[in-house]
Amino acid sequence: MQAHDPAAALSAIQDRIAAAARIARREVTDITLIAVSKTHPATSIQPLIDAGQRVFGENRVQEAADKWPALRDATSDIELHLIGQLQSNKAEEAVALFDAIHSVDRPSLVAALAKAMDKADKRPACFIQVNIGDEDQKGGCAVADLPALLTEARAADLPVAGLMCLPPASVEPAPYFALLSKLARDHGVPALSMGMSDDFETAVTIGATHVRIGSALFGARMP
Repeated sequence: MQAHDPAAALSAIQDRIAAAARIARREVTDITLIAVSKTHPATSIQPLIDAGQRVFGENRVQEAADKWPALRDATSDIELHLIGQLQSNKAEEAVALFDAIHSVDRPSLVAALAKAMDKADKRPACFIQVNIGDEDQKGGCAVADLPALLTEARAADLPVAGLMCLPPASVEPAPYFALLSKLARDHGVPALSMGMSDDFETAVTIGATHVRIGSALFGARMP
C-alpha cells in the first residue's frame, strides 16, 4: 500500500476546490480550506504546514491546547478554527486559543463568549451553527431560532462572520447547503462554513467560503 503523502493530498484538494470554483464562476481566493487536524498528532500536521497550509481546525479545546502552542510558536501565521461543539465553561480557553469559532449555537454560549472576549480583549470570528437537518443528535440552533440568535449575538458585539452547518449523513447535501446559503443572504451574513471531505465540491458550487477537510488530507482518523 502506498504511503500517505500529505503534500500531494493538499495539492489534489486545492485543485478540486479550484475546479469547483470555476464551475460556479467564483474566485478560488474566496474559499478558505480548513485542514481538520482533530485526533492527529503534531507529527502528522507538520508536513501540511511545510507544504504551505496555514488554516487548521480542531474539535476540542483541550486537544488544541495540548498540541498547537508549539506548532504556532514555530509558524506564527497559522490560523486556528474551532469546529466542534463548545461548552460555555470553556469559552475563555476557546477565545484565547482560536481565531474563529464555528459552533455558536445557543444564547448561553453567546453570553459566555461575549464575556470572555471582553475580558481577553480578543474577538475571534464567530459562525452561527444551524441544525440544518433538524437532527436531535447534532448541535446547532433550529432554523426557526436563527433570527433571534443572530440578534443576540450582534447585540453582544460578537463578530458574526457567517453560518455553519453539518448536513444529514448519507443523503444529497445540496438542498441543505442551498438552504444555509439562503439563510445567510436573508440575514446579511457573508460567510458559509459548509462542506467536508465527501461533499466539499458541492458546497463550493453553492457558495461555501470555508470548507472543512479532514480525512482527505490526513488519511484515516487516529483513534
